[in-house]
Amino acid sequence: MNAIHTLYAAYAARIDAVLAALEAEGHLPAGCPRGNVAVEPPRDPSHGDLATNAAMVLAKPAATNPRALAEMIVEKLAADPLVESAEIAGPGFINLKLTPANWLAELAAIAAMADGYGKSTMGQGRRVNVEYVSANPTGPMHMGHCRGAVVGDALASLLESAGHEVIREYYVNDAGSQVDTLARSVHLRYREALGEDIGEIPAGMYPGDYLKPIGATLAAELGGRFVGAPESEWLVDFRTRAVAGMMEQIRADLALLGIEHDVFSSEAELQAAGKPEEAEKWLRAHDLVYDGVLEQPKGKTLDDWEPVELPLFRSTKFGDDQDRPIKKSDGKWTYFGADLAYHMQKAETADELIDVWGADHAGTVKRIKAAVMALSEGQGTAIPFDVKLVQMVQLLRNGEPAKMSKRSGNFVTIADMVDEVGKDVVRFTMLARKPEAQMDFDFAKVVEASKDNPVFYVQYAHARIRSILRKGEAEGYVPSDAHLDLLTADDLALIKQAAQFPREVEAAAKAREPHRIAFYLYELAATFHAFWNLGNDDQAKRIIVAQAPELSAARLFLVTQIGQVIRNGLALLGVEAVEEL
Repeated sequence: MNAIHTLYAAYAARIDAVLAALEAEGHLPAGCPRGNVAVEPPRDPSHGDLATNAAMVLAKPAATNPRALAEMIVEKLAADPLVESAEIAGPGFINLKLTPANWLAELAAIAAMADGYGKSTMGQGRRVNVEYVSANPTGPMHMGHCRGAVVGDALASLLESAGHEVIREYYVNDAGSQVDTLARSVHLRYREALGEDIGEIPAGMYPGDYLKPIGATLAAELGGRFVGAPESEWLVDFRTRAVAGMMEQIRADLALLGIEHDVFSSEAELQAAGKPEEAEKWLRAHDLVYDGVLEQPKGKTLDDWEPVELPLFRSTKFGDDQDRPIKKSDGKWTYFGADLAYHMQKAETADELIDVWGADHAGTVKRIKAAVMALSEGQGTAIPFDVKLVQMVQLLRNGEPAKMSKRSGNFVTIADMVDEVGKDVVRFTMLARKPEAQMDFDFAKVVEASKDNPVFYVQYAHARIRSILRKGEAEGYVPSDAHLDLLTADDLALIKQAAQFPREVEAAAKAREPHRIAFYLYELAATFHAFWNLGNDDQAKRIIVAQAPELSAARLFLVTQIGQVIRNGLALLGVEAVEEL
């Protein structure tokens, strides 16, 4: 069993035992593979609590028809005292209805495991490198980075919850022309801090006020000796200091979202260590890099295009549509060449690589996957490598485009967002849609107190539970599992929804999709709010029922565990559960 606890895994084990018994009796061939046997909720809840495809997938190797095999499986399952009924549906699916004892045991398991409920050992022994954000160190964190930062961080937490060892990595792009531009921009602010009127920031420079503190620090440390000095005397030092200053700001911006990385890998250090040369040497030795000429680009004529021989990676061998240069005509590494060496370095320390990129990098995915496949296969085994693409977010304010930040010069910063609506609202909202879907972030709507606002709806469910528990305590009611047998069908329906949580966590971890947890929490919140509303029409269905202390104690115990599941889910998303709204 992969999970520490899940009702579905428990019944998968029960069904596996039934199949083993049928094998021992000669109804199934010895060693019949059962890897495709699934146990999951039926699509229609009216069909029961669990469904299995066991007869459908094993009928062929058993040389029988699915319904005949299903009848043998159902006969054994029906004898289980915890199975209320087992029925065959359609061509051979099996639907199970469980006794209430199963759901009461699940409720007790939530209470016993507390914040451990939903955790799994699925990924035990595997190390996963998750690289996310990796923004150029030329400005503060802004909305172009926010969604990918949250998705990557939540994915890392989800994988840890499923038992993986996770390396959170940030790749610092500090070796390109953009950091030279950063150094020149900081030099302007350095001169400004010393009293010079620098006028308008020239086109092509970084105009934001966020560089002023770095310029002021350099002015205090260095005095005026580099004011009129030639660029060759100060560029390298200013570049190093500027990158360090920006990375300090970036770490502080990410901390506002509760994000911390384990590793910051420098592209400049990678190149200084000769890693791209090592990668090229290895690839040439394996005939994966050769010197060749790229095809003439479409739309170019012979007058404006000159064929140049370049070192090309054989990415077509791995599914790409053309071979890719790893160096430019001036001998400098292409972005692809540097990234190839970087991924080779990462593959040395992990069993699996996951990159979280903006959707504007979609064109790079195929070639990087080809490179990782080539490099890892050469080391003996192909390392799993996945790229998660995250669409951009459109910022709105009451349906109109949001104004830009004065501090940044031309964009809305993460610091601005968190200051206005709070970390938890930002994080949950970024996970409330699939990352490949476009998103509108409306500052007015994300703080709206309505069912249409997912973060409010889920937080309200938890706050409502805490309010109910405080009211119960004030009236002398204490949550207790002593009389859970008094719980009704409506109560059990709520437990059934909560019992989905461990399965949802495992499914989300396998798919590398943390947004599934946000979706699940919204559904659980909706189920809870509907459950609470039953008491408006029928006093006997209230959580605290006057003159029914034992039932009240049981329902308070129930909602306590629902609150626990909500907290566990929010923790995976990096969101704190509120006590009141």
